[in-house]
Amino acid sequence: MRRRANGEGSVYRAGDGWRATLLVGGRRRYFRGRTRQEVLDKIVVARRQRDAGVGLPLGRLTFASFAEEWLATVATSVRPRTLVRYRELIQGHAMPMLGRKLLADVTAADLQRLYQARLATGLSPTTVHHLHVVLHTALEQAVRTDLVVRNVARLATPPRVVSTEMRYFTTEQAQGFLDAVAGERLEALYVLALTTGLRRGELLGLHWTAVDLDRSVLGVTGTAQRVAGGMTVADPKSARSRRQVICSRLAIDALRRHRASQAAERLVAGQAWIDRDLVFTNAMGGFLDGENLLKREFYPLLARAGLPRIRFHDLRHTAATLLLAQGVHPRIAADILGHASPALVMERYSHATQAMHRQAAQAMDGLLRPGHPPGASPAPVEVRQRTAPAAGVAASAAASGPDVQENPQPTRGLEPLTCGLRNRCSTN
Repeated sequence: MRRRANGEGSVYRAGDGWRATLLVGGRRRYFRGRTRQEVLDKIVVARRQRDAGVGLPLGRLTFASFAEEWLATVATSVRPRTLVRYRELIQGHAMPMLGRKLLADVTAADLQRLYQARLATGLSPTTVHHLHVVLHTALEQAVRTDLVVRNVARLATPPRVVSTEMRYFTTEQAQGFLDAVAGERLEALYVLALTTGLRRGELLGLHWTAVDLDRSVLGVTGTAQRVAGGMTVADPKSARSRRQVICSRLAIDALRRHRASQAAERLVAGQAWIDRDLVFTNAMGGFLDGENLLKREFYPLLARAGLPRIRFHDLRHTAATLLLAQGVHPRIAADILGHASPALVMERYSHATQAMHRQAAQAMDGLLRPGHPPGASPAPVEVRQRTAPAAGVAASAAASGPDVQENPQPTRGLEPLTCGLRNRCSTN
């Protein structure tokens, strides 16, 4: 057997596990693991770090102490709600199993056991996957600051996230929803959600100064979020989320009625009114609580109307689906929804783009097979019998029926969508 050279390190059994030692700068460093191979892997990595002149971590920092330091570090670079979510995942799920361990002793096997334990308690694979992402990010920072020699989260395998089927209202259900919300205190909130696709936080953080009723435009400049000290309006989800949206007349009419009702509430509240310039408030002008909105207003409303119990966010999916089904260009839909790109819209709402594909096929039929109804399968004809191009184009306009207008009118915002919902918008 080859004799170990000085400073090469040693591996030996200790209790129910294994240990290794490595001489670094005249000091002996210790490594622990459940198996001999695990310890060998650690010492190989440490030896490479030593030989490359990279300082090795001292090894006395616990995972709990590191996690608190990391959360304090990222607090200035993430949104308040994101920080709250990071803290929930780390303190609620990672700390019980990893908190007392030395940071340098945390292994991929530890993370794997953590994921399995969380799944066994009924935590969803999606949440466990989010936990993995947060741990990976935190441990990557530990590597950059020489607290550990490698990111063990890279070696752990999170559970596979199973995509759930998207839920949304059909056109008939959307019309029924508008009937159900008519006259409700928050009618305008629901109408905006359905016709513009604004997120719940964007609606609850909307200010009157960002709404121009005369021009039918509103600006999305923030999102309401719950933080440790209460509610606040934070920056939008992304740069693309900061946008202007041209509203339908249906939405503007609802907003006008809502502003009048809010003025009456303000008179009743008197000095107790909290003036935050919010469009949607509680009875005293303060923030609406998002969870209370769902439990006390939204879900009971759906039950009374006999509508499917969808999430509030599914109103956003409904808006996108109806837009695309009516042939609105994905670029415009992405701008209205605040998505990063049309490609994301096309991928997420592929079920709605089938209508666009069908329209394209019918347009091709009308152009190349004039005289046949859209979607019909005409009998084959010889090339010499083909109608001249000019006549073919003219015939395609006649064959396309109501989908083609000789004098198309300019559209504003989502008016085509809301006019399709039982012609609820005015025609003035």
